[in-house]
Amino acid sequence: MRILVIEDDPTLGPALREFLTQQGYAVDWLQDGSQVLNTVAGQLYDLLLLDLNLPGKSGLEVLRELRAASESLPVLILTARDSVDDRVDGLDSGADDYVTKPFELPELAARVRALGRRRAGQAHAVIEAGPLQFDTVGREVRVAGERLSLSVRELSVLEMLIMRAGKVVTKQQIVNSLSAWDSDFSENAVEVYIYRLRRRLEGTGATIQTVRGFGYLLETDEALAAKH
Repeated sequence: MRILVIEDDPTLGPALREFLTQQGYAVDWLQDGSQVLNTVAGQLYDLLLLDLNLPGKSGLEVLRELRAASESLPVLILTARDSVDDRVDGLDSGADDYVTKPFELPELAARVRALGRRRAGQAHAVIEAGPLQFDTVGREVRVAGERLSLSVRELSVLEMLIMRAGKVVTKQQIVNSLSAWDSDFSENAVEVYIYRLRRRLEGTGATIQTVRGFGYLLETDEALAAKH
């Protein structure tokens, strides 16, 4: 999942980027509200973390302009404003959730996971795809109760495939979702991680199929049997 953080605090911004990166997300950081619309127009994001007190353009102005442009990107507001009126203004302007500063990082991580599941059309913390169980809270994949040993990148790629099990995920979608501005993640890197994941999944009853010219598809033995 790729996240854009808009936070002008020179201490909190990098701290959020580092924390969310450790959670397995690709994270970009902006300090000025006036840059947000162009940034979102030029790059696909899965979630926006938006501070309200920004230089150049306030967070509420940014949010209203995004919604006026029919941009459906989920938005989680981060703000020190804690009055009921402020929360109502944010939600009525199109925010999906609201966190009041100071906040605990585990709570922020939980809200990010919840919005990610909602965007993917998933309601539960544990997502099942045939024999695979992806725990979005513990950030791990299990097969028959046994934890798969995966690197952070491998887990992030497999997460995308599990969230879209039975549907094609293109290389470019994977690159977009897992690349921050300072990252050199490429389509060639995607092929390397797909190769590694195929080896990890051998004998599990789940396979990653290549759909030539399009991308990759996670299929299970159950789904394949149902087709025949």
